[in-house]
Amino acid sequence: MPRNTPCPRSTRQVCLTLALAAALTCTVTACTAADAAQDTARTSTGRSGVTDAQEAQLAMLAQQVVGAGAPGVLVRVDNGHGRAATIARQASWARADHTLTASDEFRMGSNTKTMVATLVLQLVAEHRLKLTDPVEKWLPGLIPNGSAITLRMLLNHTSGLYNIIPDDADVLKTFTGQDDRQWTPEELIAAGVRHDPLFPPGTKYSYSNTGYIALGLVAEKATGHSLSDLVRERIAEPLHLRNTYLVNGSDTTKSPRLTHGYEPDPAHLGPVLWPGIPAGTVFVGPARPAGHVDATWINENTEWAAGSMVSSAQDWARFDTALLSGKLLPPAQLKEMKTTVAEENGNPNRYGLGLERKFTPCGAVWGHDGQAPGYSSWDYTDDTGRRTVSVHVPTIFGIAAPKPAAATEALLNAAICTMLGKPIPTTAPSPSTG
Repeated sequence: MPRNTPCPRSTRQVCLTLALAAALTCTVTACTAADAAQDTARTSTGRSGVTDAQEAQLAMLAQQVVGAGAPGVLVRVDNGHGRAATIARQASWARADHTLTASDEFRMGSNTKTMVATLVLQLVAEHRLKLTDPVEKWLPGLIPNGSAITLRMLLNHTSGLYNIIPDDADVLKTFTGQDDRQWTPEELIAAGVRHDPLFPPGTKYSYSNTGYIALGLVAEKATGHSLSDLVRERIAEPLHLRNTYLVNGSDTTKSPRLTHGYEPDPAHLGPVLWPGIPAGTVFVGPARPAGHVDATWINENTEWAAGSMVSSAQDWARFDTALLSGKLLPPAQLKEMKTTVAEENGNPNRYGLGLERKFTPCGAVWGHDGQAPGYSSWDYTDDTGRRTVSVHVPTIFGIAAPKPAAATEALLNAAICTMLGKPIPTTAPSPSTG
């Protein structure tokens, strides 16, 4: 899916220009409705490095997200001093389905790309792949002009390949649960390349899930192992990530630890649909209160290597720490991963190889974000991997309207500032470029 905020990538700066200012105007008294919805806060044990005052501020902002209409939100902040602090807020009706904790499984959406890029770069370090390899070498005949598209271009979204999610109408039907088609990776790529390329390879940036589907196939071809096995054997098991796995094809998880995800019902979805998504698009699932449907069990095979990872806030923080501290990649490959290109439409953030450099009011961080039906996640770390932050919200379009979008952005920025040991801003300053 388009990334980074509750609005599409191309319009996110417009959607969230007033995010901090709008969301930080709520006082503790004004947030009593959210307090009534759920009064659980810190779920960590032992002494946290986050102060009581910082935690109170984060709790207030989390309450605002729920008070603005989100089904819930989980925030986990580890500032490198003591245990991580975790704050959870939910609407009462959502809490009846599932109580949020930091160890809950969560559909990670495009955060998957960071893990897939890590696998590809491990294979580069082992001289089994080269970043300069044309995709045609590994997937002959599958992608038109594949001899001009390199693995690096797929990794940093400069291939020019059309983005199938959510831009392709047939794929969108499965993504939203309107049908249960079992897409193969080859079929997903075919759906992408039936559209004209957006530009000549290597000349511009445009986010493409199609390219990461291709990278998953390349990794399988180079190793003879399935992508889900590669995730388990090379990352999840060595790091003891007990709640992290790739949903493979039609094998939709039914784990009781999976956080329930929601989207607005047909009566409420239309006004918050992103530009370019056809009118009349709906998510299919059991009806839930407050104008929602339960999207938890929608078939996720349209995302695969681009977004089908399941993990938890705890697990992903451990992964980010291992990655940025150099435990998963040699220095040369980590340097390649952190070599960035400019993103589109004036976005100040920069994209590396499956890793984004995000600029915030309190400084720059590394990480990614992700969206899957019923789930939005933002997971970041500092330059060393020592400090981590996660903000997980069990919806995409439930936070797409201006008020919940602003509240979510304010919470994310506050959590990052807390992670970095800087004061939470009370206005909406320009992002730091340092």
